Amino acid sequence: MVSNNQYEFKPIQQNPIVVQLTRTLLDYISSGSIKPGEKLPTERQLQDNLGVGRSAIREAIKVLTVLGILEVRQGDGTYLKKADSGLLLESIEWGLFLGENRITDLIEARKEIELSIVKLAAERCSDEEINELEMILRKLKNSTIEDFVELDISFHLKVAQMSKNTVFIGILSSIQSLLRTWIKLVIEDVGETQFSYNDHYNVYQAISKRDPDACVEAMNNHLQDATKRLMQVVEQKEGVE
Repeated sequence: MVSNNQYEFKPIQQNPIVVQLTRTLLDYISSGSIKPGEKLPTERQLQDNLGVGRSAIREAIKVLTVLGILEVRQGDGTYLKKADSGLLLESIEWGLFLGENRITDLIEARKEIELSIVKLAAERCSDEEINELEMILRKLKNSTIEDFVELDISFHLKVAQMSKNTVFIGILSSIQSLLRTWIKLVIEDVGETQFSYNDHYNVYQAISKRDPDACVEAMNNHLQDATKRLMQVVEQKEGVE
């Protein structure tokens, strides 16, 4: 399978095909595997990687081009547009349009999912898993802003794994591209990570004590803070349009 910058595409199997394909391209863009100004794989490469027709690929590219995320250069190829203040917001708005009706839907769903996850994690986690979570936390403390985003996602996915619930693990894994955009919006707007590290530390402490109620409280506080900061960024963006 052909890959670009080591990003592995997976064949599309669900319908509607253009929606699924656009989700996949958005996930690819949000993963950081392609940088602003870089060229996407050719239509033929995408066709081979994803197992879809070229017409569907063109439709998905057209959607992302209209949204200002991609740029088609005739005779040259398709490029990820240079980063600007609206790119990440456009990405999350498009991702939410595909998977959720409104930003508030994602916020509400994430809260309910993660509160259930962390409660189960406290009840089911092993000592080894707690140690692994602590290792992620240590990396969070001294990471750059760019690395923090990926480690933040790793922290939440690890907690999901500790819940031993395959449905919750699958749900959180499936929306990680949206979480990545959410986290990047908040962290880059604030310009530092200490506030988020403190929230994750509190969640870790509650899990390490295997206290479900404390876990729910710590995660709820974290998500309330993250939600408030996300909506501030959204409101700022709307204010300049």
